[in-house]
Amino acid sequence: MRAAPADPDVDLIAHAVGELTARTRFPVAFGGMLQADGVHISAVAGARTHHLDALVVERGRGLGGRAVLETRPRLALDYRTAKGITHDYDGMVLGEGIATLFAVPIVVSGTPRGVLYCGSWGQAPVGEFAARPAFAIAEDVVTELRIRDEVARRLTRIAAPERQQTVSAATREELRDAYAQLRQIAASVQDDALRQRLTLVEQRLAALSIHDSPVELEITLSPRETDVLACAAVGSTNAQIGVALGLKEATVKSYLAAAMSKLDASTRHSAVAKARRAGILP
Repeated sequence: MRAAPADPDVDLIAHAVGELTARTRFPVAFGGMLQADGVHISAVAGARTHHLDALVVERGRGLGGRAVLETRPRLALDYRTAKGITHDYDGMVLGEGIATLFAVPIVVSGTPRGVLYCGSWGQAPVGEFAARPAFAIAEDVVTELRIRDEVARRLTRIAAPERQQTVSAATREELRDAYAQLRQIAASVQDDALRQRLTLVEQRLAALSIHDSPVELEITLSPRETDVLACAAVGSTNAQIGVALGLKEATVKSYLAAAMSKLDASTRHSAVAKARRAGILP
């Protein structure tokens, strides 16, 4: 795989492109994020030439640019003769020898943010079975971008220098709710790499201590214990926690009891308070 080093989203796109070649029947994949002048292709996998490197696709131009403009997937079974698209990028696409090209836009809350492409050197029909993995991979990217956007928005509100000393109770609760929701999302993600990136975002949130005098405790909670305690921290009952995390209520009680024991707390409320003071929870 070849990937440009300067794009802040390059790791996300590179991972998605690698997944496309691993989980679909297409031998070549590439993709990039939308910038002011178009989609900058930052990652390529499976290509036999360098024709796709550093390609910039303008909005509305070519297959991917059309997908961005319409915010829906576009398919060209025979790219060379495809109608309904411009052929600005024939030199790059045909230079790679691609015959069939499938473009899936990355759309977050109705706004296009990038494009993922799958291609084959021979004409290949693209049915639902072949397209489903590509849609799932694009949705994984959308999920992470949506989480990043929300975390960035909340961090901006909470961590602005002029507001650090006057964080309202409502804002604190919003941070805690965001953390609990993020734990729930991460618990349901099957992709290990994506889950690891979500964990890094969680750590950033947890590091935003709102206590004047945090304490140091040599305590390590398991991921599930943290999940359960984070949900309890925003007022969820054991039954609600079980539904959110896909656990039996008895299992929730067991994890909560383990967390309370480690924190030397007699109630869930004191466990939450100690976890917050220790920086385990925001």
